[in-house]
Amino acid sequence: MSPKDAFYNTVHNAPGGHAALAIRLGMSAAVLRNKANVHSETNKATLDDVDNIIGLTGDASVLHALAENHGYVCSKIAGAGSAADATPLSMVARIAARSADAQVSVNNALADGRLDPRELVEIRERAYGAIQALQDMVFGLEQTARAQREAVNG
Repeated sequence: MSPKDAFYNTVHNAPGGHAALAIRLGMSAAVLRNKANVHSETNKATLDDVDNIIGLTGDASVLHALAENHGYVCSKIAGAGSAADATPLSMVARIAARSADAQVSVNNALADGRLDPRELVEIRERAYGAIQALQDMVFGLEQTARAQREAVNG
């Protein structure tokens, strides 16, 4: 999906539609509708618009579309509380479980000798789940190290 299409979908799929989102953004519904219109030559969406809309809707599909266009993958890190509260052992166990899920998806998809788009979607989701678990572990360990440094340095 293109970033423009992702932005359009984010705006129009927001709770209450684009009109309700426009009110929350402090702009008219017509202006927001034009900013989301992929064919509009006026009222272009700015980076601030995109940032605010992602924050209000929780829909980061624009980020994912941009990342995919440039060969990257976006994944959300766990919140400070959940990652910092997890033990290193529980983080490693989560990584192992998510990696196993991804491997099972690949094995199941290849069992019949064909790979269909639905199977690829599942493989991607499971693989990204494993990556997410790794990123959460790194974040949690960084939080732990930061807390330890602060305790030592007072």
